[in-house]
Amino acid sequence: MDLDTPVENTWCPGCGDFAILSSAKQAFQELVDSDYVEPGEIVISSGIGCHAKIVDYIKVNSFYSIHGRVPPTITGVKIANPNLEAIGFAGDGDAYDEGVSHLIHAARRNIDVTMIVHDNRVFALTTGQFTPTSPEGFKGKSTPKGSIETPLNPLHLMLANKASFVARSFSGDINHLKETLIEAIQHPGFAIVDVLQPCVSFYNTWDYYKDRVYKLSENDHDTSNFQAAWEKAEETNEKIPIGVFYKEERATFDEKLLKGKVPVEEEGTPDLEPVIKDFI
Repeated sequence: MDLDTPVENTWCPGCGDFAILSSAKQAFQELVDSDYVEPGEIVISSGIGCHAKIVDYIKVNSFYSIHGRVPPTITGVKIANPNLEAIGFAGDGDAYDEGVSHLIHAARRNIDVTMIVHDNRVFALTTGQFTPTSPEGFKGKSTPKGSIETPLNPLHLMLANKASFVARSFSGDINHLKETLIEAIQHPGFAIVDVLQPCVSFYNTWDYYKDRVYKLSENDHDTSNFQAAWEKAEETNEKIPIGVFYKEERATFDEKLLKGKVPVEEEGTPDLEPVIKDFI
């Protein structure tokens, strides 16, 4: 399976997005090789931001969305054809700021989709403004004297809104990220992976994370224990856990809505000419 595209990569050298791209491609390859999914059944979507170019760099079905609209986009894909693996990529600003309402409702509905958040804690494409996950005191172009806001804890947000699979990984550990993505994609229900990554241009946190991250799998963490997941998610300073915090299986939104039906299954190339004419 050839996942490479001829599109030139324009990310900054050293960006954590490269690791997410590599891990995602490896995860897709392993899922195809294991016959879990066919190449044509993978559909990815991205929003607006540095992360969004990832759809140009992986040769699978893809759709560029707009600010905050990745959750409803992949929801539409999954409801139209539940046989597809609908996977969304979003930045921390895209997911937790502009799109936070969509994200919350996708989580509580337990739609069988996967969200991968490139969490560099900064609006990088617009050159360094703070986001909901930026730490208090963060200095950027919109907060030159330092942010006075308490940062959002995305794992608490997802746990509180009934996400059935909540995980975190680190772009500095490609194998851990790949394995986490595979587990998230295979989970029957809404899955989110918050990926800690640096922005080498506006918020370089490589060393900060390398000195602090540790794996939950090495500490006998019980992924079925909601209270334990909540408490581990509170660790955000001296030590930062990565791995699967919580998972449970329950009926998905698409199962309850569709009851085995597949609304859109026929293959083919639609006639786009009438649509194009509307824009001319």
